[in-house]
Amino acid sequence: MYFSINFWYLKLFYSTGIYLASFFIKLIALFNPKLKKGVVGRKETFNKLKNEIKPSDKTFWFHCASLGEYEQGLPVFEGLKLKYPNYKVVISFFSPSGYEVRKNTKIADLVVYLPLDTRRNARRFLDLLNPNCIVFVKYEIWPNLLLEIKKRNLKCILISAVFRKDQRFFKWYGRLTKSALFAFNHIFTQDENSKKLLSKIGLNAVTVSGDTRFDRVSNQLSINNSVPFISSFKQDKLCVVFGSTWPDDDKLFIDYINKSDGDIKFIIAPHEIKTSYIESLKSQLKVKTVCFSNMANKDLSTYSVFILDTIGYLSRVYSYADIAYVGGAAGSTGLHNVLEPAVFGVPILIGKNYKKFPEAEVLTGYGGITSITNRADLETALEVLVKQSNRRKKQGTINKSFIEKNRGAVIQILDYVRI
Repeated sequence: MYFSINFWYLKLFYSTGIYLASFFIKLIALFNPKLKKGVVGRKETFNKLKNEIKPSDKTFWFHCASLGEYEQGLPVFEGLKLKYPNYKVVISFFSPSGYEVRKNTKIADLVVYLPLDTRRNARRFLDLLNPNCIVFVKYEIWPNLLLEIKKRNLKCILISAVFRKDQRFFKWYGRLTKSALFAFNHIFTQDENSKKLLSKIGLNAVTVSGDTRFDRVSNQLSINNSVPFISSFKQDKLCVVFGSTWPDDDKLFIDYINKSDGDIKFIIAPHEIKTSYIESLKSQLKVKTVCFSNMANKDLSTYSVFILDTIGYLSRVYSYADIAYVGGAAGSTGLHNVLEPAVFGVPILIGKNYKKFPEAEVLTGYGGITSITNRADLETALEVLVKQSNRRKKQGTINKSFIEKNRGAVIQILDYVRI
């Protein structure tokens, strides 16, 4: 009785918090374009479901927090779509950055925003969708929604999950979120440590399958990765790609680019593409620079820097890299995907804040990735890689082999899902 009362209060406290958050999000959205997209998009979710999904439809529902989780889950989504071609696919995002980029993805019949996690929204969402199978990616845990899924006994799995002992699931105050984990019929983790943590709280329907991103990036090798304008830009020169960069990353490499003698080509692909930021970046560069947005009718071979102020090319552009710097770890924004350049056998540089990214930790230990802390570190690391082709080849081989050894998560997940 004591437990149930406490648990009831936890649910009430959480739900009240969601309603308050909803109010403040709508208020802040008046001044924040990104938040506004989410607020407007969530208003359309139920109508979209009502108009596009019939009660007789058989459906898969795939949920991703944002774009990174979508890319992570995509090989599973594609595999299930191929395995069950008569099922409709609904993909939901929580973040506008995921929804806006993939709202027209061909893999889905419908893409929507996930409603805020109130009990009423959870019931209404599931009433309209009535999914035959649900797949959540990585660690999107919404208690009201998952507890309603459990109540309805719907088939639900979590893939590419990673858990750490400092997360709320394993703390005394995390009873509500911990209970939500039991809505999953099965959890596929990236590592053995995550499985052990789940076992300690009584969750044993767990398989260590690895990270589906290895399968995702491996698939990149089977497609045509040529980008004609990058070929025109690079020519036959050594090329350094700075991918998914933030201002904290720029501070590390701008000086190096400005001191270059013209024998190296540099490609910068910022994570966020805002006109003011791109102009600021260009103003700091003292060498000849061209942007994707104004490259028309220009002889790209005469430029030293190419700023990729657009989206959708980076995973292919990495195939042109002789050296790659992956952004996000110089500051606190979070390291971006090092597997994308690794699959092409490219040596990789990253910032210092990478400790919560298992693949980066492993590859740093193996020697395929070099972590740098300041401009001097970056210049030293780049000079070594620029001048020593054998060193580039050795580090690149480490990275490529790591990808090859860790494929196979998708096969295990697809084998489990039987409807």
